[in-house]
Amino acid sequence: MSPQTIIVNIDAGIATITLNRPEVMNTWTPLMARELSDALSSLDGDDSVRAIVITGSGSAFCAGADLSGVSTFKPGETENEKSRRDALAFPSVMPWHIRKPVLAAINGHAIGVGITYAMSCDIRFVAEDAKIQFAFVRRGIIPELSSHVIVARVAGLSRAADLMLTGRMIRGRELAEMGLASQALPADKVLDAAMERAREFHKAAPVSVAISKRLLWEGLTSSASDIDAREFLLLEWVCKQPDAVEGVVSFLEKRNPKWNMSACNDLPDLLK
Repeated sequence: MSPQTIIVNIDAGIATITLNRPEVMNTWTPLMARELSDALSSLDGDDSVRAIVITGSGSAFCAGADLSGVSTFKPGETENEKSRRDALAFPSVMPWHIRKPVLAAINGHAIGVGITYAMSCDIRFVAEDAKIQFAFVRRGIIPELSSHVIVARVAGLSRAADLMLTGRMIRGRELAEMGLASQALPADKVLDAAMERAREFHKAAPVSVAISKRLLWEGLTSSASDIDAREFLLLEWVCKQPDAVEGVVSFLEKRNPKWNMSACNDLPDLLK
């Protein structure tokens, strides 16, 4: 069945996932969480896809959870608890779980889960005038999707506290100034910038990218010495592989490399 809340397109090795509920500013639903998980899992298993870009249709990226069907929460009301939990449904596969680089093209407003989900991507581009808000504490809940670790490690504890403990609104340009996005651009330039960056991954060895991505995300909760030990063993392994030879030879011959290893099939047991 075709997905109902997202659109998936693959062109020249770059997959684009578009959140597609523009009439409600792409607000998050349990179905969207499932469809995003399914799409990421499928694309991760396709060696022809070198990178994935996630964006939104219309004027927003994602304006938070769709709470239209959730009544006021009252302690002890089981159905309300279930409704609220369902409205904030978590995806089973996150961008940081997969072996391909995932870029967020935050083309417009990103509120609540709209920004915490974007923070689980590897690289972000943002519309400079987009409204960005970790609004959770202003709704009586707390941020999710590992954002207490991710935001603090990327921007620093003080900036994470500023955004997540106040729930205040900022604009995309401030998100970039804090280092939480690579670049802030006019809204109509965001997707193009993300696609241009995604094409850079054609020049990189898929297995090397997958290993480095895993180490980067492991590094959020590991010590430097632990990552150093992991790097040493993985570097020792990767240097013995055919893509390492091809990388050097193609550089010396001044030509584009022809990578032969598969991120789906050729990752070392050391990474498992």
